[in-house]
Amino acid sequence: MFLTKITALLLTVTTLTPAHDSLHRQLDALVKTKALSAALVRVSEDGKSRTSAAGYRDLTSRKPADPAGYFRIGSVTKSFVATVLLQLADEGKLSLDDPVAKHLPGALPTGSTITVRQALDHTSGLFDYAGAGIPGWSLRDYRPVESLYDQTPQELLAVGLSRPPYFKPGQGWHYSNTNYVVAALLIEKLTGGSYADAIRTRILRPLGLTHTFLPGHDKSIPQPHARGYAPSSGKIVDATRMNPSLEYGGGEMISTSADLARFFDALLGGKLTSASTLKQMRATHPAGEGMGYGLGLQKFDLTCGKSVYGHSGAIFGYLTYALRSDEGRTLVISANPNTGQIPADALPKALATVFC
Repeated sequence: MFLTKITALLLTVTTLTPAHDSLHRQLDALVKTKALSAALVRVSEDGKSRTSAAGYRDLTSRKPADPAGYFRIGSVTKSFVATVLLQLADEGKLSLDDPVAKHLPGALPTGSTITVRQALDHTSGLFDYAGAGIPGWSLRDYRPVESLYDQTPQELLAVGLSRPPYFKPGQGWHYSNTNYVVAALLIEKLTGGSYADAIRTRILRPLGLTHTFLPGHDKSIPQPHARGYAPSSGKIVDATRMNPSLEYGGGEMISTSADLARFFDALLGGKLTSASTLKQMRATHPAGEGMGYGLGLQKFDLTCGKSVYGHSGAIFGYLTYALRSDEGRTLVISANPNTGQIPADALPKALATVFC
């Protein structure tokens, strides 16, 4: 038995190494073409990991990026929020098919039939408060002054409700950060505390994720970290400091590659919800470009016919991908965009390298 375990571990390391090394070379090439200023990568399986970093902590000192560095995870936050709501569903605190209005009376327009499930899988039709088209609110355009403002979830929701919905509830699919403002508010109503405290007590502490934070209104990122850069007024500016209250339950969190790998390994390994709830979480709607969306989970279809689950995140200066195969291999990438163009085939190539 002992020799069998040793052999299995050696095989894991042997198969991780070429995939990791190939991916590192791909990321290093993106740094050299200035598509990225930095990138961190972790490939994990069976308790073993390979980690590395390409590029620089900042474009001034050009010190090497730290593979153990912190980064903003953006919309990967949604997987944490969805997990807590699904745990509450497992505990009988709500049903996924309950109208949101049952638990948050007055939060949505009178007569709204939007359900908890429709908020989590983006079939509610709610307008995305962070989408392009609303001056001062779009998360697609960095605005140095506005990005430092304090926001409340009620303000975020009000912006989302200020525009007509994309469609009637359940009649389509459209990614909307407004849904996860609703989801976080649901957690707060059902638990009697902040949604951040619920994530800490239900996920971070039990899993020992000591390098994952919900910063609230804190504009900083713990050291070490690579600086995040974003285009603004025709030039690239340092966008590292921002007020994450603009994201709230849609994307405020900060983490590391090690913590994200552990979280998705636990979640998709069935350790955080019931088996039936996890099955519902993985049931996806087509979301375009070979991707499906479930309950706070994305499914990426690979060129080799396989699929992996997890979530991506994009916030000023930071891109994140945290994904896991059903065989148990996990990939986490944190990338910092630079002045160059990221090739359209970069992500499919990276996923094929690791999972195919």
